[in-house]
Amino acid sequence: MANKKVVVIGSGFAGLSTATYLANEGCEVTVLEKNKDLGGRARQFKAEGFTFDMGPSWYWMPDVFEKYFETFGKKVSDYYELERLDPSYHVLFGKDDILKVPAKMQDFKDMLEELEPGSANQLDKFLEQAAYKYEKGINDLVYKPGRSLTEFMSVKLLFDMVRMDIFSSIYSHVRKFFKNDRIIRLMEFPILFLGALPENTPALYSLMNYADISLGTWYPKGGMHKIVEGMVKLAEEKGVQFKTDEEVLSVDCEGNLAKRVITKNGTYEADVVVSSADYEHTDQKILPKNFRNYNTKYWESRTMAPSSLIFYLGVNKRIEGLVHHNLFFDHDFGPHAQEIYETPKWPNEPLFYVSAPSKTDDTVAPEGKENIFILMPVAPGLEDNEEIREKYYDLIMDRIEKILGEDIKKYVTYKRSYAHNDFINDYHSFKGNAYGLANTLKQTAILKPALKNKKLKNFYYAGQLTVPGPGVPPSLISGQVVGKEVMKDFN
Repeated sequence: MANKKVVVIGSGFAGLSTATYLANEGCEVTVLEKNKDLGGRARQFKAEGFTFDMGPSWYWMPDVFEKYFETFGKKVSDYYELERLDPSYHVLFGKDDILKVPAKMQDFKDMLEELEPGSANQLDKFLEQAAYKYEKGINDLVYKPGRSLTEFMSVKLLFDMVRMDIFSSIYSHVRKFFKNDRIIRLMEFPILFLGALPENTPALYSLMNYADISLGTWYPKGGMHKIVEGMVKLAEEKGVQFKTDEEVLSVDCEGNLAKRVITKNGTYEADVVVSSADYEHTDQKILPKNFRNYNTKYWESRTMAPSSLIFYLGVNKRIEGLVHHNLFFDHDFGPHAQEIYETPKWPNEPLFYVSAPSKTDDTVAPEGKENIFILMPVAPGLEDNEEIREKYYDLIMDRIEKILGEDIKKYVTYKRSYAHNDFINDYHSFKGNAYGLANTLKQTAILKPALKNKKLKNFYYAGQLTVPGPGVPPSLISGQVVGKEVMKDFN
């Protein structure tokens, strides 16, 4: 692969991971980024003294990041500083009704025991299984490229997959161990954005509970964009070239090869092309019709993970009732989940999430002020306009003020919203989704959109719409998986 010209489309976590891996193998790698800033959904912006992470805000699975940097002889601490959050987060069920989730395991058990006697012992059993799923799932299954059934045909792996409860639901699995409604809602929270109701999400994903409870919730000082900055720096150390404000318009193909990537500003010759941009957009809009992997009917039949309505707020006061991560679960999850996954529409009584990174980091807001990120998960493909956004801004702010017993809205000095139309404009996101393809059983492993183009021998896909799936760690892993497949195919 030495001196092979590789063009990577998109500079999100998957694109950065792919680019760095292939540059490390001796390729001449150029990353083409549509926007003016690197990082994809993990971009950052500044306004009126506030620094806002635009997308991901939870740092889970720290071992995945360590493993990534170790691949190149580096450590996470070479690029950014981590702090473990304690409490990990708060769950607010109503006014003066808050579950403060501690970082220490014994404190966590004590909290559960108060809610349901005997649940501490049940937690040990639950986490023992979850740890097994995490070890096998994150260290084995997610690194498989999903190109053939033969990858999964070993007796041991099939045995492991049965033990990982891949054919039962997280809904039934959690209820085998716990009866208390608060505990059940706490355990089901990590799968909220995976793209299906708990009844339809494989119990395999209790591995997320292991990541939450055992591995902890962390924060990179300076914000989540510090991860992007670290990955970009490492990529540049390996020789990767970055071109921003370079939206890809088309790909020239000759025979069964992608030869040139055409942008709004120029042409890039390529021996290998990897698109970590939105898969559906690449497949349906960038590639010539005769080189597409799928048709329109295929994409319309996919189950997408949610979109999001996001508000970035600068508040001219400190808010006492918030910690770094806050889940507002003052209404039942069931109806909101139905309105995301089963009968898509704007929700009547939404759950939402509030991040206040200024509680941990005094660099992201001016002194005495608060940096607030509000996210409400919603179905993809909905009508999106300012009137709808304002309706939900008022609804959410009223709920926050009522539960916290504190005036906030009148102290907001900076406000920006972000939803479907922005995801489409900035990322060509299919139906304005925020998290990619849903992790349902019918969209797992080889049933996901293929990471390799079926008609072009040198065109690949990475990111949250192919293997292994949505989320920051899986996107990071996706880039490594694709990089290895390129090396295998071309060596």
